[in-house]
Amino acid sequence: MLFAHDTECSLIATAALVNTAGRDGELLPDIAALDAFFARYSYSGRHEHTDAELRAVRQLRPQLRRIWHAEPAEIVAVVNGLLLEHRALPQLIEHDDEPYHLHAVPRDAPLATRIAVEAAMAIADLVRAGELGRLRICEYPDCDNVVVDLSRNRSRRFCEAGCGNRAAVTAYRARRAAGRS
Repeated sequence: MLFAHDTECSLIATAALVNTAGRDGELLPDIAALDAFFARYSYSGRHEHTDAELRAVRQLRPQLRRIWHAEPAEIVAVVNGLLLEHRALPQLIEHDDEPYHLHAVPRDAPLATRIAVEAAMAIADLVRAGELGRLRICEYPDCDNVVVDLSRNRSRRFCEAGCGNRAAVTAYRARRAAGRS
């Protein structure tokens, strides 16, 4: 583990959220999809299962996507803005058989608030560690999904949407074609 467990979980969830709006269309089309996202990324606390909550979570995506395309000073401005907007006050919390970790807003805060603040706190850890290079854009042609590279050797190049497999198949076919000529 390169970063604290909650930081890594938040980074992965943030990238997944950003990637729900992309070339493949809307991947958070309804409340059921938000429920699945909530469960898959182990969010805890308040979850209203409403259209308003879904809209609020969707509205975070452009702001969070900016982080992957920005220079460090702008990333810091986005992070500080999110923390200030949501009145973040970090505290150590232990719940659901998880070890102590930071929560910066109460568990009964709206889901979009908790997602925004957890993302901001995780990105703040990357800024402090000088590891913003771990935030990347998928290298597969025509894919604009974001990637969080948590590998030790910083070698992750593709997103979770199968682009790595497509790249491997393309390279394999090119090698086979070159071998036949």
